[in-house]
Amino acid sequence: MTEYFTTEFLWKFIKFAAVGFSGLFVDFGITFLCKEKIRIQKYLSNAIGFTSAATTNYLLNRVWTFQSHDPRIMLEYSQFLIISLIGLGINTLVLWILNSRFHIHFYLSKLLAIGVVTLWNFLANYFITFAG
Repeated sequence: MTEYFTTEFLWKFIKFAAVGFSGLFVDFGITFLCKEKIRIQKYLSNAIGFTSAATTNYLLNRVWTFQSHDPRIMLEYSQFLIISLIGLGINTLVLWILNSRFHIHFYLSKLLAIGVVTLWNFLANYFITFAG
């Protein structure tokens, strides 16, 4: 396992986190717009924001973080999206537990859920989507 904790691995995680941070604005912006302005149910709004961010994150991670030149872009995007959808399930579960069960503010719960999912998304994409 220690063979993975290299400078290159750490640098990719930092880039992945920076891309994820930019996705945070997409995620929160779309979620806020859907929930507060359009009045879509909060968990559906969360899913829309999360999926929008996943798409922009894929493009940035493909080009910058992992510098993928795989011509099978639809396969790669599909893998990234499946991992993101699993992440969405994890995100929604953490959000529900923190907000509904522990009554932590919705947006603070969302921020904590994003932190948990960042680790899942990075490791799954590192070892699956962009492994080549």
